[in-house]
Amino acid sequence: MSGKELWARTRDRMKSFPRCVAACAEDAALYGRCVAAAASRGQELKKDACAAEFQALKNCFTQAVSFRRLDRGLEG
Repeated sequence: MSGKELWARTRDRMKSFPRCVAACAEDAALYGRCVAAAASRGQELKKDACAAEFQALKNCFTQAVSFRRLDRGLEG
């Protein structure tokens, strides 16, 4: 793969990112609220404090990207 092809693919992915974020707005807001609440308790934010919310957001992004790939006729 040439450098031009690589940058073209990267550019296409970055252009689709806002649509993926919009598709997951509710999950992103829930995760953000969880992190903000955990950090505002006056304690250090601990790993996995919002693991369930993060996993939901990750699943949403994965699904949104998969749908975008299917829409464009790509696999994998």
